Amino acid sequence: MTENTAASNDVEIVKQLKDSHDKIVNEIGKVIIGQHDVIHQMLIGLLAQGHCLLIGVPGLAKTLLISTLAQVLELKFSRIQFTPDLMPSDITGTELIEDDLTTGKKAFKFVKGPVFANIILADEINRTSPKTQAALLQAMQEHEVTAAGETYKLQEPFFVMATQNPIEQEGTYPLPEAQLDRFMFNLWVDYPSFEEETQIVKSTTSAYAPEPQKVLSGKDIIELQRLVRRVPVADNVVQFAVKLVTLTRPDTDNVPKYVRDYIRWGAGPRASQYLILGAKTNAILDGRPTPDISDVKKVAISVLRHRLVTNFNAEADNVSPVEIIEKLIDEVKE
Repeated sequence: MTENTAASNDVEIVKQLKDSHDKIVNEIGKVIIGQHDVIHQMLIGLLAQGHCLLIGVPGLAKTLLISTLAQVLELKFSRIQFTPDLMPSDITGTELIEDDLTTGKKAFKFVKGPVFANIILADEINRTSPKTQAALLQAMQEHEVTAAGETYKLQEPFFVMATQNPIEQEGTYPLPEAQLDRFMFNLWVDYPSFEEETQIVKSTTSAYAPEPQKVLSGKDIIELQRLVRRVPVADNVVQFAVKLVTLTRPDTDNVPKYVRDYIRWGAGPRASQYLILGAKTNAILDGRPTPDISDVKKVAISVLRHRLVTNFNAEADNVSPVEIIEKLIDEVKE
């Protein structure tokens, strides 16, 4: 296949993906009312081979949103309810001794845990100990699990959606910054509008039970993940992303005064990578063959929000990482 033929095929796939994206949003919309931006960013995370951390108060349908996404995408879904007594083996799997009927001897057999699925819902991830959190985070990074000296590959596509409750902090173990960095996106799930909440109450208190239809298979998603990697990006778009990330680091030359005043640690190179992957995916979901700077801006807050560590001055002046990111987006020259 020539380069031109491959490129024209990719353009055709991008057009089809735009239709699939609209269908996915419509199917999820049968169950979930509103939250269109969160759904869009979850799809970006999935196709960019990233993971998402959803933060929101109880009752905003975070869990239902993730399980509905798995249903629409025809993927194996697994929910892990994180609790203080959860052990690493409860996630990855455990070895059991069983009798070998042919030899009469006992042998170890590895029983796979819930992490062996396509979409993992890590419900209230901050409720379990750091040791158990780390078991999941290793799987997120390497897409494999090691148990008793054996390494087991996880089935692709592999996508972790973790939820966190921002208001109830008693008995929780907040994720350290290094582990937060494994998540591509930090998505805030907001309260619905008055009209949306009215619609939610009407639909959830009636006898009607919607059945979302499947739109894409796991095989389709793997192909689309490869397509994202092939999407060309102009140098000025990459330079904008890198400059934006560089300016979050207070020790760098020529950073704005408010960055030096309020940020203790800025974002690392992984943020630049995710900005470009997110921009590429946002462009093709919109039916465009290549991203521009507006695509980087679209994903910037979700990529950077959890990667900036603010200092005491920011807390005293009530300055949030999002405010700093928004100022930087406005000020960075294109």
